[in-house]
Amino acid sequence: MREVRSEIRDGMRIDWDVPIPMDDGIVLRADVFRPPQAGKHPVILSYGPYGKGLHFADLYADQWRRMIEQHPDVPAGSTNKYQNWEVVDPEKWVPDGYACVRVDSRGCGHSPGFVNVWSRREALDLCACIEWAAGQSWSTGKIGLNGISYFAMNQWQAAALEPPHLAAMCIWEGAADYYRDLARHGGILCTFGRVWFPSQVVRVQHGIGSRGYRSRMTGEWVAGPATLSEEQLGAARSDFYQDCRDNALASDEYWRSRLPDFSKVKVPLLSAANWGGQGLHPRGNFEGFMRAASEEKWLEVHGLEHWTHFYTDYGVGLQKRFFGHFLKGEDTGFRHQPRVLLQIRRPGEKFEERWESEWPIRRTRWTKLHLHTEGLGLGPEPPVREGKVTYPALGDGVTFLTPPLEAETEITGPAAAKLFVSSQTADADLFVVLRVFTPDLKEVTFQGALDPHTPVAQGWLRASHRKLDSELSLPYRPYHTHDEAQPLAPGEVYELDVEIWPTCIVVPRGHRIALTVRGRDYEYPGGPGAGLGTLGASFSGVGPFQHNDPRDRPPAIFGKDVTLHCGPRHPAHVLLPTIPAPYEERSP
Repeated sequence: MREVRSEIRDGMRIDWDVPIPMDDGIVLRADVFRPPQAGKHPVILSYGPYGKGLHFADLYADQWRRMIEQHPDVPAGSTNKYQNWEVVDPEKWVPDGYACVRVDSRGCGHSPGFVNVWSRREALDLCACIEWAAGQSWSTGKIGLNGISYFAMNQWQAAALEPPHLAAMCIWEGAADYYRDLARHGGILCTFGRVWFPSQVVRVQHGIGSRGYRSRMTGEWVAGPATLSEEQLGAARSDFYQDCRDNALASDEYWRSRLPDFSKVKVPLLSAANWGGQGLHPRGNFEGFMRAASEEKWLEVHGLEHWTHFYTDYGVGLQKRFFGHFLKGEDTGFRHQPRVLLQIRRPGEKFEERWESEWPIRRTRWTKLHLHTEGLGLGPEPPVREGKVTYPALGDGVTFLTPPLEAETEITGPAAAKLFVSSQTADADLFVVLRVFTPDLKEVTFQGALDPHTPVAQGWLRASHRKLDSELSLPYRPYHTHDEAQPLAPGEVYELDVEIWPTCIVVPRGHRIALTVRGRDYEYPGGPGAGLGTLGASFSGVGPFQHNDPRDRPPAIFGKDVTLHCGPRHPAHVLLPTIPAPYEERSP
């Protein structure tokens, strides 16, 4: 058994490598940061695979440098010695009376075991950690979960298991449905796992030892102490990308075991999404907020990079008001504030804060823009004649464009496209992109969660996965079962409903809205932009969320021609959530 070291450092009592036994005999390891004086404190807990001893700047140097240069409030007020990727800085929480607990998940960092990311076993582990923290002498028994991405995603799963001492959770950019949100968008295999898993998880797998990083915090090996062979390491993990390839349907047990039962998520929650997180996080934040059974739940949506606002004064202040109320009983005003906080987005990375009472916004005017094959137009009037347009099934597709807008137009909410498609083969992959262009037809993009040139919104659908769930589908958010593949008869026309992930953009007067239907991933017309060291040197518009594995898209099936049909018999359109100007009458 490893020795637990305890010391007072930088105004905190720090307990290193505290053992947390699991029901199957595995002992996980946690670092605990708490006030040095005796007493009981509410707990902020996180559980994940990224190595609790790894400093933010060691593996995520690009992200750390960019954040502290552009947002000086992030490093201010802290020595930053204990900064760790995607979890709270204890130096900004312990002085407020919190204990911060960081747990290395099973098989990673200092915790032994088999790595199986987002598995039910991990969810059970997280619940056990919550109950362990509640029983410690320094704990009030009120436990809050907080963190970005992985440390947010597993919160949905743990909350659905209803651990008794989970008092509140802040899900900051966290997917909830790993099939639809991450692994197989619209049924199409996303290659993110092929990049992410080896670069961010395998690098800190327990047993990397001396071949890995040494902790700036303790001087020990981040993923040690043992150094195992590559064969031993390989045998102690399930390859996530291979799992994504092997489990092609959402009905597979692999995905069903990871999907939370939202009816059992009853804990107070703050769900924080990113408009630019297409391909990974925002969908789960919206779905979780809408479907969770929690009576006390709030939604916040922001922009900029995936990691930024969690650490800025804006984000930390929001989190502290939430947890101050639910973990400490402070009068922060959180209970009485409107349930939805939106950073309304304008071109040029400009944001305006606005409060709403619900999501989608009640006064939304659901606006149909119809596709016209003649002139490739997009407008409020349906075409009077039938038409069609054909494009190579693995090509850049077709763009439908509105005339210049006569007035400023806000689009905020979920969207959907209804398309009528025929293919020369038994299947077709549709990549649907909602776009905005300036009067001189230069595309308006944004700093997304990862990619610096992210379009306004995206959706995906494999035509053979067109089957809808009649209970969960909504006009503005079609929900596909993904429980069987229904091949196409070549040449036959099929009606397809494509979910377009929620977005926000105030489109200036004179600009144009466009809908592009492609046969491959969106590419920013201005060329590649800067990438991130862990996920690629350059990004071309979709960051690491690509769909280009030839084993999933063999040319014999996906490489011929696709035809879009429009007209009175085929009313193809995109449904947009337009928001009336403040002076306009609200919809009933």
